[in-house]
Amino acid sequence: MLSIFDNGPSTPCPASFNMAAYVLSQAETHKNKVALEIVGTSAQSTTTRWTFSELSQAVASLAYGFTQSGLNQGDRILFRLGNSAETPIAYLAAIWAGFIPVPTSPLLTLSETSKIIAFLKPSMILHEAPIPCPDTPGRISKEQMNRLMHMGEMPPVPGDPDRAAYMVFTSGTSGSPRAVEHAHRAIWARRMMHKDWYALRPTDRLMHAGAFNWTFTMGTGLMDPWSIGATALIPAPDTLPQDLLCLAAQKEATIFAAAPGVIRKLCKSNADVDLPHLRHGLSAGEKLGRDTRDAWRTCTGTDLHEAFGMSECSTFLSGNPALPAEQETLGRPQTGRRVAIVDKTGTPVEIGTPGIIAVHSSDPGLMRGYFDETGSVHVPMFQDWFLTGDQGTMDQNGNISCLGRADDMMNAGGYRVSPIEVEMAFANFPGIETIAVSDIIVKQDVRVIMAFYTALHEVAAEELAQYAAQHLASYKCPREFVHVRELPTGPNGKLARKNLQLLWNAQNGQT
Repeated sequence: MLSIFDNGPSTPCPASFNMAAYVLSQAETHKNKVALEIVGTSAQSTTTRWTFSELSQAVASLAYGFTQSGLNQGDRILFRLGNSAETPIAYLAAIWAGFIPVPTSPLLTLSETSKIIAFLKPSMILHEAPIPCPDTPGRISKEQMNRLMHMGEMPPVPGDPDRAAYMVFTSGTSGSPRAVEHAHRAIWARRMMHKDWYALRPTDRLMHAGAFNWTFTMGTGLMDPWSIGATALIPAPDTLPQDLLCLAAQKEATIFAAAPGVIRKLCKSNADVDLPHLRHGLSAGEKLGRDTRDAWRTCTGTDLHEAFGMSECSTFLSGNPALPAEQETLGRPQTGRRVAIVDKTGTPVEIGTPGIIAVHSSDPGLMRGYFDETGSVHVPMFQDWFLTGDQGTMDQNGNISCLGRADDMMNAGGYRVSPIEVEMAFANFPGIETIAVSDIIVKQDVRVIMAFYTALHEVAAEELAQYAAQHLASYKCPREFVHVRELPTGPNGKLARKNLQLLWNAQNGQT
């Protein structure tokens, strides 16, 4: 029996479709209902609320403002915006009007941002100081963007659901970030998560612990709840992790979503919190360990449901309250998904045999493709399968267990990072001969990006850290620098990156 699980057909996306219009389709029915509430615990945090009517009006108004700025259909708008409600409003407004928003992490450095601009050639850049961004043509400030909201309104621009809607950047195995282009149909495909991960209801109040400008927050925390008329709760930027569960209790959150790293932190300091309205928690972004899952249950008295996915296809494996994931598995493919475990050629392997987790080319949530310098997009396929790069096994019921990465990609707090990109940043550092980077397991459920380097003399860690901060986003920066006599290599003399863990274990007396 082959490792293929087909969980039934998906409902086709309407032939004429606009992603932003779909997200705000409940605005007419729930005009005065709170769509978004920004909440905080500090004296500086003031609660801000947006009703569905106010949100829809802001999107339609900014969309019109964009059209009056000389943009043409299909133009790309690069986001260098911070953690505020203007980010999702601008994101939806661009899609509403037929433009392509490209949100980027505000943690990217000036040099990283400059490379993206040179590659993408955006027609407009939305910039909020002091986020790094070069002074280039088409750059407008957040204040200028807000003024575009008062010029009029426009209806959404419908069209082919397969046309480009938005882009996100993800690390590539070559060391250069890759632009992932998604279609308008991507939001329609996310309906599979509503039942098979969230158990989402229109009456829910979903709190997401992430920032507005993170794609995990944008999808799970905002777009999905809004699309069925549920309320999104987002913590104010100054909210501390240890305050999140108390805030969830105060705001009567029914679902709480966060990356495992955040969940570990908040469970350490919230042993006595009472959450009578909370139904369950959601976790994604990195592998969820048993200790973290158990800590959540002890802390909240509810279950934590994990989902697995990637920038190219969002989440497609999960457990849910009606069908929790089997112990130590990621869960099953969601309804409408076709997933397999394949070898490197895209050939499905036998049940129970390790291989690469793959998504079928027919998946409605699969990206349009990787965007290249010519303006074309392509999806690398192997016998109609898109290979995720993550290894796993499948049992007879379709439950998939994760066995780690098939390549060397690292996971840093929900961001996938190429070790080659980090290594290339140190290419011109004086004194370093060779360098190798990997995410190292330092204790149960905790991985840390480390750089191992050879040099005639050891370099001060502070000097290396400062250099990294100038050239890399903070989530890409190594947390430790280890001076070694030589790097581990294989029989052919190439770096044996997986042996860096063994090297660290040996130096720290671990087995």
